[in-house]
Amino acid sequence: MRKLFTADVGSEIAEAALVLPLSFMILLGIYWFGRAFNTYATINQAAREGVRVAIVQNCATCGNSPPTGPQILAAVNSTLQASSVDPNQIVSYSPVYTFCNQLPQPSNCDTTTAVTICNNVLLQNINPSATGLGAPVCGIAISFKYPYSFVVPFTSINNTTILLTADVQMAREF
Repeated sequence: MRKLFTADVGSEIAEAALVLPLSFMILLGIYWFGRAFNTYATINQAAREGVRVAIVQNCATCGNSPPTGPQILAAVNSTLQASSVDPNQIVSYSPVYTFCNQLPQPSNCDTTTAVTICNNVLLQNINPSATGLGAPVCGIAISFKYPYSFVVPFTSINNTTILLTADVQMAREF
């Protein structure tokens, strides 16, 4: 005869009741951190596209005028929209840059929109053939922040918003 209270009849159910919610929360955390990384990669790609548009002159027969702020902003917004990231949520971010004192472009930052576009930013050129840093070059920098909210229920990070930063610099092509 088997005794009812001495057997391991319900231990599997009790263990599953403890382990399954924890496993589920870990899986949700992995998902939301993966989404955060994807959003971070998307905003950096959008900033790179904006800088790429900014450094390339439009055409030699048109006078090689540099692209305007709205053209650069359109490139950033189209890249964000292609990945289903809302460009209206961009938060302004203006880091401190050191500027070059050379022509043909003046040293300034356009902060009229949430995307900061800075001309003639002093960039450090890394020369792979030398052991140290190469000669400084001038370029363009685009920077902005984007809010991301975590939704991991029953944790302290539920609905926590962090600001992901995109700050890209490239040398200007003349």
